[in-house]
Amino acid sequence: MLDKLRAIDLRYQEVQERLSDASVYADAALLRSLSREQRELEPIALAYRAYCRALADMEEARELLRDPELKEMAQEELQRAKGDVERLEGELRILLLPKDPNDSRNVIMEIRGGVGGEEAMLFAGDLFRMYSLYAESRGWRLEVVSASETELGGIKEISFLIEGEGAWSRLKFESGAHRVQRVPVTESSGRIQTSAATVAVLPEMEEVEFSIDPRDLQIDTFRSSGAGGQHVNKTESAIRITHLPTGVVVECQDERSQYKNKDRAMKILRSKLYEAEQAKQNAAIAAQRRSQVGSGDRSERIRTYNFPQNRVTDHRLGGDSKNFNIDQIMAGRLDPLIDALVTADQAEKLAGSQE
Repeated sequence: MLDKLRAIDLRYQEVQERLSDASVYADAALLRSLSREQRELEPIALAYRAYCRALADMEEARELLRDPELKEMAQEELQRAKGDVERLEGELRILLLPKDPNDSRNVIMEIRGGVGGEEAMLFAGDLFRMYSLYAESRGWRLEVVSASETELGGIKEISFLIEGEGAWSRLKFESGAHRVQRVPVTESSGRIQTSAATVAVLPEMEEVEFSIDPRDLQIDTFRSSGAGGQHVNKTESAIRITHLPTGVVVECQDERSQYKNKDRAMKILRSKLYEAEQAKQNAAIAAQRRSQVGSGDRSERIRTYNFPQNRVTDHRLGGDSKNFNIDQIMAGRLDPLIDALVTADQAEKLAGSQE
């Protein structure tokens, strides 16, 4: 581990030196690449330097133990340095875990009302508002790609793009079935009903990263439906793209420009096909993992929103850490919940790396 850390620290120094060279700023692509690498290496390099300082402090304290007059102070210093070394070792092990290559990507999210009729669609709308508020709190940009709403303000299905630093790293844990328990506004007898909505999260893929043969596509244009004033029904700007080999269909009708709708639809299609390809490649590993920790597909319930008891329970977490205040969660304050999921994911990876 130490050899790897030394190599990372050296590379971090090299990147810093190159970024201090004014000539780098003339090459935008190189500047972006080096800046991204600096951001990735910096937490590890700084933790490693702190670890080296803690080791040096331990050695210095051991030397001071030889002096009877300084023995008591040296023992305190030694214990403090040992604690720092142990803490930093744990941090470095986590920092050295393999990174998800998609962590810095934007995400495409899709929410659909599931079992529960109109109440499920109202809940889907609540989830969309929750993610919108969370994106706003993180300074991310959200764009609706397509939406199908109900008369009562619910959402049959909605697709939207979230752009921002670390969007995938935070939102990738949201894929799955979300269950709600509450008294629906449509229920006159006051009975608690259980409904569900599904959330899909895809990393946004660019054309240069995942190409599609144009001959495999069927592209149809149609008139937008829903809100939009006089523009709706006058121009066929909405786009529907069908990937013939797989049958995957993507629609985009949010933009007034047919070209923009096609561009956005292609991005979503690439992301969906990329995810399917990744799932195919990792099928054997996923099957082994499911046998150990349960299925991770979207049909599995990941979270329950219990309004009468004012709590949200994430079923992937254990003990008291799995329950959260529902008012805060629905207001988009998701960071405590997502932090717990990140920690659990790191612990699982650490356990796997030590087997």
